[in-house]
This record gives sequence, structure tokens and C-alpha cells, in this order.
Amino acid sequence: MSVQNDQAMAGAGRTIISVDAMGGDRGPAAVVAGISDSAVVNPEIGFILHGPKDELELLVAKRKPLAGRVEIRDATDVVTMDDKPSQVMRHGKKTSMWSALNAVRDGEADVCVSCGNTGALMALSMIRLRKLPGVNRPAIAILWPSRNPQGFNVMLDVGADIRADEQDLLQYALMGTSYARNGLNLDCPRIGLLNVGTEEHKGRAELKAAHDLIADAAPKAQFDFVGFVEGGDIPGDVCDVIVTDGFTGNIALKTGEGTASLIGDLMRQAFRYSFLSKIAALLAMTSLNRLKKRIDPRRVNGGVFLGLNGTVVKSHGSADATGVSAAVKLAFQLSQSGFSEKLAARVASATAQAKNADTE
Repeated sequence: MSVQNDQAMAGAGRTIISVDAMGGDRGPAAVVAGISDSAVVNPEIGFILHGPKDELELLVAKRKPLAGRVEIRDATDVVTMDDKPSQVMRHGKKTSMWSALNAVRDGEADVCVSCGNTGALMALSMIRLRKLPGVNRPAIAILWPSRNPQGFNVMLDVGADIRADEQDLLQYALMGTSYARNGLNLDCPRIGLLNVGTEEHKGRAELKAAHDLIADAAPKAQFDFVGFVEGGDIPGDVCDVIVTDGFTGNIALKTGEGTASLIGDLMRQAFRYSFLSKIAALLAMTSLNRLKKRIDPRRVNGGVFLGLNGTVVKSHGSADATGVSAAVKLAFQLSQSGFSEKLAARVASATAQAKNADTE
């Protein structure tokens, strides 16, 4: 089938994901392989792929599952990991990232997925999609493997903005609640506020103020506030959503990823230590593979930008086909749940309640 026919059929009765094919460490080949894997698993997804047309046509043509599923939008420029957000905002109109966001802004796609520069993606997202009314600072939310029955906890912010005052943290709690409901199917999520201890007298002034604001909002917003939580609770079962500022959240995220990688390396070394340990590894292969999948960051790849007029999923810059496929799966799930509309309604309701409280 020709690319022209593919473009005509890409959106036929499907959920459309707008994908920035450029900007990731592994190049467009990994992105195309990832969306191809998604196409095999889910026939309800169509794609708008953004990047150099000639290069993408060759890659897509090699993937039979993408026949009739992809429209290619020519974008000659690329946002690199070294580009400053301010430069991209001024000179990025011809980039694949800009084009991918425009497809969501114009209503042609439901969600945008990109492996590109996080700072640039957030800056362009705020320009092209705009913040929801009442949102001061958008946040990036991620799924963290946990002991909870759902298998994951939500944590935000993990790097959209290094600062957050008490009002911002309250908004993060509300947005995290909506994400947990729609992404993890939790009717009444438990919210925890990350601090250096669980005692109410500990922490910075804005954390103490946020504690009271979130506690007051819990009954109307229909979530359970468990109070302060510590770093050890991020993968635990004390809460379902961990709220923090972007500086702390990003450090926790990178620390967790590095620790998971270290554990994997140490286990491989241990099982290669002797002939008996190699036999033990063979006997435990099934369990080891299950553990590998459980802590593999590629399989929970995808930070969601919250607080915008549209949904953006940020895939890890080093994502391979497995990671890209996971990000697309998350994007599809959020689109199917009507997440953007529900989040906008929640923020609008909270803003209205705050205004009413100020006038009373």
C-alpha cells in the first residue's frame, strides 16, 4: 500500500496518536519500531508521524503492521537534547516536536508522544496547548513500581518546574488524583505529600501549608489524604499518589532508575560468579525474567504532562522500541478514558471552589 493511501486511512475510526519521530537518542528507527509493536497489539490506534518525510517513508514501509495506520507530516528540523527551551520557542516552528504538538492543538490527534528534550517539550506544550485555566504550574507525572495491588504509584512533579508553593502542591494533588483514577482505575486514591519525615512539625513552611490545604480539599475532591510520607513510601503501599516539587521528584526518579540498573548489574555478576551460580540462574530463569519485567523502566516509560489543554506523554530520551510502545500504550489508555476532559473539569471545579471560599 502506498504512503498516500496510508495517510488517507490512518484515522479511520481510530484513536490517533501524534508521534514526534525525532529527538530521541536512538533516532527515528526506534520510534517507528515502537509504534509498529503498538499497532500489532492494538488495531484501534492510528498515528500521525512527524519528521523528515523521505526518511520516515522508508522506515514505515518496512513495517507491515503500519500499513494503512500512519500519516507522515514532513518536519525538517529536530529539537536536540542540547537545545535550550528559549531557542526552540523562538526558532522551532519547523521542528518535528512543534508539528506533533500542533496536531493535538488542532484536534487532529488525541495525544502527543515525544522522546525529545523535556524542557523544550514542556515549553512548547505550554505555548501550543496552553495551560488549563486555574493552573499555575503544569506537572510531569510518572508511574512508579510499587507494592500496591495496582502495581504502580503515581508521583508528580518529576521535573516540569523545580519550584512549587503550597497552592501548586494542592493542584498537583488534584491532578494526581485524576490521573490515578483514569490511569490506574482507583475510585478514591490515597494522596501522600513527600517530606523528610511523617511528623506534622517537620518540613519547609510551604509543605506545612500544603498539608493543610490538601487535607481540607480531600472530602470534596474525593481522595484520601494520608499526610506526609517519606522517600521509602514512594514504592510502598501507604499511598497511591506521591506529591512533591519537581526538583525533589526528578532527583528521586533518576536515583530510582540508577538503583534499578545497579541491582540488575549486581545480580548478573552474582549469577556468573561460579559454575553453581550459573546453574542456579538457569533454574531461576522464569522468576528472574518476571523480576526483570517488573522493574524494567522501559515498561513503565512515559511521563504525562498535566495541567495543559491536551495530553502529552514524554517518553524517555533513551527509549528503545519497547519503551516507545509502552508510552504509546499509556497515551492510548488516557485517551480512551477521556482523561483530558476529566482533568480539565476537576481543575475548573477546584478553581471555582477556591474563588467561592475567598468571597465568603
